[in-house]
Amino acid sequence: MPRTLFVSDLHLAEERPASTERFSRFLSETVPGADALYILGDLFEFWVGDDCLSGGLPARIADLLRPVARNMPVYFMHGNRDFIVSSRFSAETGIRLLPDPTVIDLYGERVLLLHGDTLCTGDRAYLAFREQVRSPAWQAAALARPIEERIALARDMREQSEDAKEGKGAAIMDVTPEAVEAAFASAGCRVMIHGHTHRPARHVHEANGGPCVRWVLPDWYESGGYLEATPSGIRAVALG
Repeated sequence: MPRTLFVSDLHLAEERPASTERFSRFLSETVPGADALYILGDLFEFWVGDDCLSGGLPARIADLLRPVARNMPVYFMHGNRDFIVSSRFSAETGIRLLPDPTVIDLYGERVLLLHGDTLCTGDRAYLAFREQVRSPAWQAAALARPIEERIALARDMREQSEDAKEGKGAAIMDVTPEAVEAAFASAGCRVMIHGHTHRPARHVHEANGGPCVRWVLPDWYESGGYLEATPSGIRAVALG
């Protein structure tokens, strides 16, 4: 049966080898035979530039993705942790970079794909930070630093992000209904898939004159999971 798979928020890191092994099994056991694989951001805990592909975890993930991308389309959308992934990573793995947001035709249904952070409009401090680090000038300055400095900067930014979360209410870090409804209206879709919030669920919203479905992907910190879409519908699948 035709099927397309979606994952997000794997947050792969050297200090969490179990997640990397889980991703390896997913690619070798679950993905083969699918029509396409979509990775909707935060594949890595952090990414300091495509020049880190020469070794370590980045090189291993590239080696895992390369044979998969030779046999089927693999798409990658930037997350808030790996927004500097660029053309070299794409060329060396064969994955295809997607803009955020993107609308695809999924077995006859228009579906909106996002990482999900742009829907969290209540978190104004984060959105201001996002605008800053997505600017070409900021990224050029960051990439001009030695890799070791970039890694230290990424770890520091991660710690600051975790500290900031402690002072924010849960609602602030989740999507806002207004942003979700606006995204549905702008895209002209009735189905949306995203990650980022780490709150996997199927939500129904009233937008575009009727019910619209929003699927939220799980993170992979503990066990992980994915969405499987077929011509008959979408289902959430948990990994052991």
